[in-house]
Amino acid sequence: MSFVLGVLIGLAAGVVSYLLFVSTSRDLPNISTAVPSSEVETREAENNGYLAQIQDAINSLSVGVVIVDAKGVEIFRNKLAESVTGVIHSDVLVEEVVEQHLSAALNGETKRQVLDLFGPPRKVFSVSATPLLIGGAVGMIEDTTERYLVDAVRTDFVANISHELKTPVGALAVLADALSQEDDLDIVHRLSEKMVEEALRVGRTIDDLLELSRIEFGGEAVKDEVDAEAIISESISRVSPLASTHSIKVAMIELPQPLKVVGDRRQLVSAIGNLVENAVKYSEAGSAIEVSAQDAGEWVEFTVKDFGLGIPSRDLDRVFERFYRVDRARSRDTGGTGLGLAIVRHVANNHGGEVSVTSIEGEGSTFALKIPKFIVQNQSVMKESA
Repeated sequence: MSFVLGVLIGLAAGVVSYLLFVSTSRDLPNISTAVPSSEVETREAENNGYLAQIQDAINSLSVGVVIVDAKGVEIFRNKLAESVTGVIHSDVLVEEVVEQHLSAALNGETKRQVLDLFGPPRKVFSVSATPLLIGGAVGMIEDTTERYLVDAVRTDFVANISHELKTPVGALAVLADALSQEDDLDIVHRLSEKMVEEALRVGRTIDDLLELSRIEFGGEAVKDEVDAEAIISESISRVSPLASTHSIKVAMIELPQPLKVVGDRRQLVSAIGNLVENAVKYSEAGSAIEVSAQDAGEWVEFTVKDFGLGIPSRDLDRVFERFYRVDRARSRDTGGTGLGLAIVRHVANNHGGEVSVTSIEGEGSTFALKIPKFIVQNQSVMKESA
């Protein structure tokens, strides 16, 4: 940021110097008689060209720039600054802070402030102003919303994963201590079983983290021809033990026709498996889950439908966030890391597809994952993706 600030101040100084020169030169005695008019016109054209280049350079920056002269009169505002400051409420607040900081900068102060505008949509701006040595001041407006959100996600991630690991590790320590002081074989067996459960819980958390890391940072997904029915069958097999434990029936709805997709088999099985697992955890014992796939033009749409608790409308936009849980109390009972739906979202992104959810509280939820379809035309194989 310091390098960018230096460049901005340098460019701003150049613009201010030239504009001040132009404004004061109008009051100077006419000396153009001593210089051929053609040479004067050439110099003016060159100067105008230099100014245009500086203005273009400032307009190309990803930071809004406002320049005022020593009297506080605005002499330049780049395009980004014009787009950030306008007539809506949040823009008026930004403009007001810019004016305050520029006034302070004209008195020799360097000012900086972070504006958190709750919106909607939420926006975070960093506004600063710096005095110029030649007179005047330059104000800068930087949209730091994305950086703020990334920092917030990182902070939440560290807090959540620390909690997810600390709970079973703490339980293991307590169980081990109790086990070391116990002679009753029945109690020893029960404590040992609990230790195994907590150890497996730690293992699942680490496995989910590794899987999310592989999918998120492992580069583009492999683009192979994969059978949709085989993906569903493998996904259901993966979750069968958990479903049996909860007395929930997971059934594949017969596909109306053979369907194939373009994608990474391992990632797709992981995505559908996580959707089924999520449905199991939020369904009541004895209920059913339906998994199907259908032709949707250029896509194959996989759906996982449950008849469980459903999702409140306020949570629908957040269920694909890492560690986000609709019902935290129920999540503690059913286990899991809260990473499953985040993995599904990354698989969808890696394949150029999309994932969505519709739900009614008390009636159930339907998750839909769209993946590009593998198409055969004119005896030649074509792989299509949006």
